[in-house]
Amino acid sequence: MLFPTSGVRMNSAMDDMNLIQQTQRHHLVVREIGEEIDLEIGAGEDDPSFGSTTLIGAPMRESSVEEHGESKQMGMISQLPNDAQDMSKTQQGKRKKKVVKRWREEWADTYKWAYVDVKDGTPRIFCSVCREYGRKHRRNPYGNEGSRNMQMSALEEHNNSLLHKEALRLQMASKDKIVVDKPVYVKGSILEATLKRDPHEVEFIQAVQEAVQALERVIAKNSRYINIMERLLEPERMIVFRVSWVDDRGGTCVNRGFRVQFNQSMGPCRGGIRFHPSMNLSVAKFLGFEQTLKNALSPYKLGGAAGGSDFDPKGKSDNEIMRFCQSFMSEMYRYLGPDKDLPSEEMGVGTREMGYLFGQYRRLAGHFQGSFTGPRIFWSGSSLRPEATGYGLVFFAQLMLADMNKELKGLRCAVSGSGKIAMHVLEKLIAYGALPISVSDSRGYLVDEDGFDYMKISFLRDIKAQQRSLRDYSKTYARSKYYDEAKPWSERCDVAFACTSQNEIDQSDAINLVNSGCRILVEGSNMPCTPEAVQILRKASVLIAPAMAAGAGGVVAGELELNHECSLMHWSPEDFESKLQEAMKQTYQRAMKAATDFGYQKESPEALVHGAVISAFLTIAQAMTDQGSI
Repeated sequence: MLFPTSGVRMNSAMDDMNLIQQTQRHHLVVREIGEEIDLEIGAGEDDPSFGSTTLIGAPMRESSVEEHGESKQMGMISQLPNDAQDMSKTQQGKRKKKVVKRWREEWADTYKWAYVDVKDGTPRIFCSVCREYGRKHRRNPYGNEGSRNMQMSALEEHNNSLLHKEALRLQMASKDKIVVDKPVYVKGSILEATLKRDPHEVEFIQAVQEAVQALERVIAKNSRYINIMERLLEPERMIVFRVSWVDDRGGTCVNRGFRVQFNQSMGPCRGGIRFHPSMNLSVAKFLGFEQTLKNALSPYKLGGAAGGSDFDPKGKSDNEIMRFCQSFMSEMYRYLGPDKDLPSEEMGVGTREMGYLFGQYRRLAGHFQGSFTGPRIFWSGSSLRPEATGYGLVFFAQLMLADMNKELKGLRCAVSGSGKIAMHVLEKLIAYGALPISVSDSRGYLVDEDGFDYMKISFLRDIKAQQRSLRDYSKTYARSKYYDEAKPWSERCDVAFACTSQNEIDQSDAINLVNSGCRILVEGSNMPCTPEAVQILRKASVLIAPAMAAGAGGVVAGELELNHECSLMHWSPEDFESKLQEAMKQTYQRAMKAATDFGYQKESPEALVHGAVISAFLTIAQAMTDQGSI
């Protein structure tokens, strides 16, 4: 379903078709443009009385009239040059009707059921319920701007048509299927350019869509931000390279490596390295974009980057992982450095992998110049670096609850994932007196109705270290149960922590979360919700703590780790937690202030999400403006 937007111009019919097809592929809803589309209409295909109505807003030289409507149109025709009048009368065969989609904002609901598609090579406007167009609805209700009464009359006639009623009846008869709009908002040429340049980068396009939606009020207030956003969306540097390594059998394996240094206007890049089979350039760009905003929102002014490889460390020996990491760093080292870019842990990359990577970097660079964030504490700085992201998520949730005059103590918390972030979330939830009840892996999820304690968490870590299934936990604790091919979002909970990967919560999961009583969702991974899930959660007034704000703990710890003062002394856990809590508080306050500055109510489910993006973007935009067009 497509709404008209403003300011988009197509160079050719093929451009129209390509953009429409891409828009459908990504489920876009387009708003507020003044695009004009030529609809080829055969003789008699429309109701003549409707087709003869004046097209308000269409260029005068494009206007045409039918003989039977001349009496109604005489005022308009008299304004046309004689040549134009003669041309309009001599049109034969197929005629073109210029459909002007510069509709008024208050009439948007009139056409919320319309979308654009291509029929026989021509863009046409369809009904989203019936999937039909033109005379099949007895008259063409999509025609022109006309008067409000004419618009409403056309809509009423459309809704009363037998074809539409039957389609609507069939749609409503499906009780199990919840029909949800898929809103993605296009402002001017921002997303259009991204779609045309990288139409297949689904993850990156989704991240851009969410950011553009959050920035609607900012862009409406100052149009110069459109150009800055367009520049921001093109990474400063994208590195793609081959990684050849030798396995334990002596065979040569080949993987692909990525590093996207997205934006350095705020400072040197910081960002994770992910080793996972799903890793590709789209994922690297999406992670780099999210990291750029996250770093800008944090108290430390840093650029953003991300990268990794489609290498899968699961099932590999230590020697195989070491050889891969050394080969990966042999290409990457020339782009890294404390004043350029320092990587950190991400999915599939832990202290072991970071140690191998840093060792090869030090060897090739020829000096011990700082350290990557994440290696072991006996040769790195901070003592709680691995815990920082997980602890930060819980601190952020506590800040949200404090604004509601509530606390975590006694609340049931559902957690997805069983990696380092999820485990540290469990630890800190227990410390706050909450009741964490679930963890998950790629094959299902485990729920313990009695909740986890420190001893149970230690047992879970042993299971994961031995690469065993979480199912083995239920053999020891009778009150627990493991569910295959399922997610924990149907379990009754007050707060949920999503700590696995992007798009882990889809439409049905969001419905389960709402039905299970969840009031707060904390994003521990980047972009864990699909657009459909976000819409459902917002309609149910579920508050969302965005990853770029709630996940800033890793950024804070990394900078403390690289701080000169930190390298000369060993932080105690208490000192480190105190600094982390203060940094998370500053991040929360910045996001809420930006939201309220642009008219979002503090209790609105959109406030934190949009406020975080707005605050981060304005910070980056100011730096990019000061540094000129580079």
